[in-house]
Order: sequence, then C-alpha cells, then structure tokens
Amino acid sequence: MPLLDHFRGPLGRRAWQSFHARWSVAIADDLNRRLPRRFVADAPMSLGSYMAADVVEYEELREVGHAPGLTGNGTPENGGAVALATETYAPPETDLVMSATFDVHLKVEIRDTTDDYRVLAVVELVSPSNKKESGERARFVGKCLSYLDEGIGLVVIDIVTERRWNLHNELIRRTEKEANLLMAGDPYLYVTAYRPTHRKEEDLIDMWLWPLTLGAALPAVPLALKGYGCVRLDLEATYAEACERLRIT
Repeated sequence: MPLLDHFRGPLGRRAWQSFHARWSVAIADDLNRRLPRRFVADAPMSLGSYMAADVVEYEELREVGHAPGLTGNGTPENGGAVALATETYAPPETDLVMSATFDVHLKVEIRDTTDDYRVLAVVELVSPSNKKESGERARFVGKCLSYLDEGIGLVVIDIVTERRWNLHNELIRRTEKEANLLMAGDPYLYVTAYRPTHRKEEDLIDMWLWPLTLGAALPAVPLALKGYGCVRLDLEATYAEACERLRIT
C-alpha cells in the first residue's frame, strides 16, 4: 500500500494520533505472532498533552457545573458535597513559569518476560511535537541515544509531513560523528534502524537508513533485540493493516 499523507489534504482532517496508535498496535501484533513466547511486544501510549488540570481549572469547572460529582445545574449529586479523589494542597504563588510541550509518546516495546521484563528493543513513531522546536528535537534525540547507550535496538519511523526535520541527522550532528552517516538531502520522511553491537573489542552501532516517499511502499527493516539478534519488521504489511482497520484507502 502506498504511503499516504496523514497530516495534510483529506487525511489531515482525521486525528493522526488514532492512526499512529493503530499502527503501533499492528506492529506489536505482528511481532507477537513471530517472536518466541518468552518475548512480548506491547504498544504503550502516553498522550502527554492531556495533563492533570490545575486546581483553578477544576474550581472553574465546578462553577459552571462540569466537574465530577455535580448535576447539570451545578448542584452536588445526591445533595452532598463534592469530594476530590485526593486531598488538594495550595502551594505558594510563584512567578517562575516555564513553557513546555508535553509529547505524545507512541512506540512499541519488546520485553523479555523471563528477565524481569527487560526492554530489548523499541520502535519509536515520531510525532509532530518531536520535531517542533530545537528543545523538543534535542529531547527526542537524547531519548534515542539513551536506548542505544544501553544496547537496546531501535527503529525510528517518521511520516510527519508538516514539519521538515530529519531527527537522524540531528542525532549524528549531536554526537559529532562522521558526515557520511548523515542521510543525504536531509529527507523529512524516513525510517532508520540501529543495532548496538560489540565487534573486535569495539562498541559499534550498525545503521540502516531509508528515505520514504509519499505514494511508495514501505520497507521491511531489521529490529535488533538486545543480545538476541534481529527480527524482521514488516512496515508495509502493518501499515496496510492499520489503514484497513481505520477504513483508510
């Protein structure tokens, strides 16, 4: 199935989070069909932008009758007082407020069930917020480097069309490695695979790089499991499954 633009055009009106979540589940399902039973692939999702509301926001919702425990006209249900789930604490006022972007984390983790659920490999699906500004890009690159420093295999999938950054090239520039490791042309749609390894008394990271093109098929890539070789990650089949499940044609 050809790669589609999930951020612009007709598909741009649909929530990209739904597709990324469905694709990550399809990847986990495919891996679980083929991995030995001691390994398990899971697709944990964290919608970082949906943070707990400030107490002031909660109080404002109470005033208009939308907080939990209130009826439609703003009176407490059952005639009683509204009880918060936890005891609240009003901290002292502060003028120190820092802007932030809470990322949406969509990934697949492969864990070893016989070894305290140790993470062996990770598939990261890039979100728009990962490419938004230099701070967000640096944080994503730092996360990737922390996986590799621990010997965890990594695949990064970036189909975000609305922000034209190449996070692999940011990673290479941050580590000040050789220029031949950069993706030529700085493509903003790509898949990269990384295998930490030790050969001839040297720590190394094998890399595979695939620029992507809208309208073209997706590749099959190696996903390195820490200490257990590689498994084939079929992006084309899992992408087609996710599109079918969400009725995207």
